[in-house]
Amino acid sequence: MDPAVLRDDMVDSLAHESKGCVRSAAVAGAMRTVPREAFVPEERRAYADRPFERLGTRALAPSTAARLFEALGAEEGDSVLVVGAGVGYTAAVLAELVGERNVHAIDITRRLVFEARENLAEAGYEGVLVDRRDGADGLPEYAPYDRILLEAAAVSPPAALVDQLADRGRLVMPRGAGEQTLVAVEGGEVVERLGGVAFQPMLVEGEQADTVERNRTRREDREFARRDARGRTGWEQDWIDWDGD
Repeated sequence: MDPAVLRDDMVDSLAHESKGCVRSAAVAGAMRTVPREAFVPEERRAYADRPFERLGTRALAPSTAARLFEALGAEEGDSVLVVGAGVGYTAAVLAELVGERNVHAIDITRRLVFEARENLAEAGYEGVLVDRRDGADGLPEYAPYDRILLEAAAVSPPAALVDQLADRGRLVMPRGAGEQTLVAVEGGEVVERLGGVAFQPMLVEGEQADTVERNRTRREDREFARRDARGRTGWEQDWIDWDGD
């Protein structure tokens, strides 16, 4: 089937009241334009409303991506940073919304950076900048940004990303650990809560899928400490009452 027809069907489905993910003409037009099949290996899967796994990351379902675009509210000419470039699809749609040279994307996984660059070039958005960075550090060289989209969950808004927002800038991110909520942050404060989501946690250096040699992370250090505490015996146990009967 003609991919353009599949895109129209996808957007019509997302705009229908049963889902209501696409609400604006701008987001609808951008999602109708971007060839999603350039980012998803099989055309049949490209337009199904479900996520897929690729190179150790989960590419977003179209309905989830649409919720992010609507929450972000990016407009023509806005400078946008995407943290968690993944396969590049969200960066491509944002390029349609704001202009490709206004979109910057970063990812901590080197293979995904190469993948996103190739996919964006194939889809006609080679002007989008994609670089390998730790997402928590953002991309200060091109700051400030009118909009920042964080495609990974964090307990609180990363300080560097908040600092890289322009005046009246907006950060959209999944907030929380076990239970997550999509939130919009302005001026360092949560200004909107936009419903539940389920994203992978934000990675730190050493946790990405393509790491050749991993150092222990702070998360692992805590786990080792818990295991060590459970495994103590004899005098190491601080709960033994040596002075009792």
